[in-house]
Amino acid sequence: MSVGRRDDSQYAEFVAAYQHRLRGSAYLMTGDWATAADVTQEALIRLYVAWPRLEKKDGGLASYAHRALHSAVVDQHRKHSRREKNEDRAPRATSVGDGTEEHAEREVLVQALKALPERQRACVVLRYFEDLSVADTAAALKCSIGTIKSQTSHGLRALKAELTRLGRADVLEFGGEG
Repeated sequence: MSVGRRDDSQYAEFVAAYQHRLRGSAYLMTGDWATAADVTQEALIRLYVAWPRLEKKDGGLASYAHRALHSAVVDQHRKHSRREKNEDRAPRATSVGDGTEEHAEREVLVQALKALPERQRACVVLRYFEDLSVADTAAALKCSIGTIKSQTSHGLRALKAELTRLGRADVLEFGGEG
């Protein structure tokens, strides 16, 4: 078997254009910027390994990148679920010094997203924060369109309930829904 040089320019271009978006999704899925950076890096490594065999048009790269990201998030969760977690910590107070309501809303939303089961959280993040279609989300998560629809519906309902419990139902408003 001969080993040829690999052309990484397309990979580098994709990463430069897409890594921040992946990290933002990772943050919404994990609720922690350091963990988001770790799982994004893991997803990009997986993408690099698979790069030569990936379909590079019609959203194939983005779909695979989201699938790799979701897998990395699940793997990270499994790794940390074996360790003891301190779930009873009081939530960190939002900094009032920056004066932005947007920061407070983002923190509440991330806290509420953490309460969702992983699959529901992934569906909600990919559908509403990444703006992927149902079909693209199904491809990214390797499941049926029906599963995406039901998991997204359950996830939105649970997210609204959690935001209501936190006293911030106003944070999540989709097209006139309250």
